[in-house]
Amino acid sequence: MGLVVKNNMSAINTLNIMGKNSSALSKSLQKVSSGMKINSAADNPAGYAISERMRTQIRSLDQDNQNAKNGQNMLKTAEGSVSSTVDILKTLKEKVLDAANDTNTTFDRNTIQDYMNQAIDQINDNANASYNGKLLVDGSMNKQTTGATVTYSNESLDKTTTFTSGLTGLKDRNGNSLNILEKDTVSISYVVNGKTMTTSFSVGSSSLEDVFKSVTSATGYGDFAKGVSFGNSYAASTIGTTAENLMMHTADGTSVLSISSSSMGVGGNIAGFTISITGTDGNVKKSVNSKLDSWSEQISAQDKSNDNAVTMQIGTKANQSIRVGLSDMRAQALGLQGVSTDGSVQNLDITTRANANASINVLDNAVQKALKEQTKIGSVESRLDYTQDNLTTQSENVQASESTIRDADMAKEMTEYTKNNVLMQASQAMLAQANQSSQNILQLLQ
Repeated sequence: MGLVVKNNMSAINTLNIMGKNSSALSKSLQKVSSGMKINSAADNPAGYAISERMRTQIRSLDQDNQNAKNGQNMLKTAEGSVSSTVDILKTLKEKVLDAANDTNTTFDRNTIQDYMNQAIDQINDNANASYNGKLLVDGSMNKQTTGATVTYSNESLDKTTTFTSGLTGLKDRNGNSLNILEKDTVSISYVVNGKTMTTSFSVGSSSLEDVFKSVTSATGYGDFAKGVSFGNSYAASTIGTTAENLMMHTADGTSVLSISSSSMGVGGNIAGFTISITGTDGNVKKSVNSKLDSWSEQISAQDKSNDNAVTMQIGTKANQSIRVGLSDMRAQALGLQGVSTDGSVQNLDITTRANANASINVLDNAVQKALKEQTKIGSVESRLDYTQDNLTTQSENVQASESTIRDADMAKEMTEYTKNNVLMQASQAMLAQANQSSQNILQLLQ
């Protein structure tokens, strides 16, 4: 190439190379200083999009984990409230058993009643426990239900037994006679809406259905007896126009007797009832009563409710949630209190031996309901522990994947930076040499 002064191509070429080296050095410096090999979409468009989606997922998983922790704290608050109620109910069971003992005077029973009234009021206070302004176990966070009617079943009587069966012909599940005699006395006690009804009469030719019907004529409290439904696989008869025929079965598919109040909801709750046979000698026939009085609550009374169950968002997609309904733990729902049509409140009465005896089954049912609710809440709490572990693992694994895509290998980037730095310095030196070549032309002009 000839000697020219207008276009120094060696210098221009060196300048272009130096510009590339400068750009490479700048990128290396950015990667080393940020610790990431992808700092913008221009560095790697596909990798940038993938890593940003992963970052969104990581933040979502972390928020889900926080949601699960908050939900667990809320459930712990609810469980603490129910746990306190269970403790109160255990104490009340002791007090009711004490009141049923005839060593107590009327004054003693009234004193126990005062204690019960205060305890029932505390149960209602427990039901008003709240978290972040939300009431938890007052029934306002129940799952959607059209209402439920309390239902009891007896699995101890012979499977051929119907409600029209005579008391003297009753047999146990193994077909053995209960040996109920016509001259024996049958007593039955109900607790409905806080009121206790008790009556007794001679067995005679009475059937099981007659036993339940007897409360109406003896107490004048017909709202309950008119709303009772009897049912079994072999025969069914009802009292009242709205009663339903019920059919319940054991685990092996054989039929059992069942009884229900057709008055749906807490207001029609049969909190408990007890049937007892007393012999002509005045002694209670305990072996008979262990079968005849063996009625267990299968369905709890519930008021109609919208779907207000607690929903905890624990996934990155819509509808990935855990839902739990919190039942009504107020005294009325537990059968310890009733509200009459005029709005007056009636607590469970234990001021007489008969009422205290009828209340024993009420407390048993109340403890069962409260424990069922406590264990339900506890099971969800336990599940949330696994949920948090799972979310933490997911976040960790996605973070590792995002790191693989976006994080810089510092050893490699430092090597690249050192190379680009040396090249940059070399290109600067060579540009100086290229510019110096033009000086040679001045010697020709001297």
